[in-house]
Amino acid sequence: MTPIRILVADSSAVARRELSQMLGTDPTLEVVAITPNGRIALEKAEQLRPDVVVLDLMLADMDGLALVRALRQQFPRLPVLIFSTLTESAGTITMDALAQGANDYLTKPTSAGVPFLEKAREPLIAKIKEMHARTVPESPKFTPVRRRHELARPPTKQPRVGAVVVGASTGGPNMLAEVLAALPADFPAPVLIAQHMPSGFTRLFAERLDAISPLTVREALMGEQVRVGQVWVAPGDFHMALTREGPLVKLLVHQGPMENSCRPAVDVLFRSAAAAYGAGVLAVVMSGMGQDGLKGCQAISQAGGRIMVQDPETCIVGSMPQAVLQAGLAHQVVPLRKLGAEIVRRVMKTLSEKPLTG
Repeated sequence: MTPIRILVADSSAVARRELSQMLGTDPTLEVVAITPNGRIALEKAEQLRPDVVVLDLMLADMDGLALVRALRQQFPRLPVLIFSTLTESAGTITMDALAQGANDYLTKPTSAGVPFLEKAREPLIAKIKEMHARTVPESPKFTPVRRRHELARPPTKQPRVGAVVVGASTGGPNMLAEVLAALPADFPAPVLIAQHMPSGFTRLFAERLDAISPLTVREALMGEQVRVGQVWVAPGDFHMALTREGPLVKLLVHQGPMENSCRPAVDVLFRSAAAAYGAGVLAVVMSGMGQDGLKGCQAISQAGGRIMVQDPETCIVGSMPQAVLQAGLAHQVVPLRKLGAEIVRRVMKTLSEKPLTG
């Protein structure tokens, strides 16, 4: 088995030494380079093509945000793990790093001890392996596989859109902000978002979206009724699902098993939306790594709903929408700059139709 090749960028000489020793104890991992310098980290990424980058947010010549942006521009599929003492004391900075395209974070221990990083060993190694696993696509289980640019035939008549469900991962936070800013205050459907994001940051993410959107954006709460004019964001490390109780649809928030190595998972949200709203679902698959959302789109397609994907060419990582395209499930491919307006147009077009239920 080929080891997972890791590039470490950290400002602390002690941390660099301990990280190298600690990660080297696992035979499935290989530290290929360690640097305190962001510029050299970029050069090493180009030369060595690591599988994962472990990144401190404080570097000698370049802050972590600048390095994340540069890595995303040059290596859009390269997993980046923030490992920094800033992750708890300055959540806004870490949120910025996640918004710029970092995949996950882990808090670096600050308490004294020799070696002081030892208590982070198991979660750090687990995170690295999990992130690497997401970049290795599973064998697709759908049939038939259509040609790349062949779109599914749209439903002949779609009932009023009861809900818009959105799935996103790498690159999603900034792109979702652009989409939600385009939705009007009188948007006639609830919006539910499964964005791959670690625990502790989705509340801040929802607050940021709320500040730029005419709609009310909140982190999902168990048992809340889904209403028009509201946007719900799945909490980090929790799945968000929908359940219908007569004419009402309510939120389910739970820590069921991970799907596609993710929690929240897009598939969980999409499947439950298909069960709750049937053909009244509009699904939108945006920038992201892997195939999360594919099986959920299958359920929505079978229920008669409509599926829109962001043009992979406008994604930071286009794997998620591309998987739906290759399965022949997408009815529309829309570039990012037009995505919000097209969601509005598609929902408004169905207003004259009768709701599917209730």
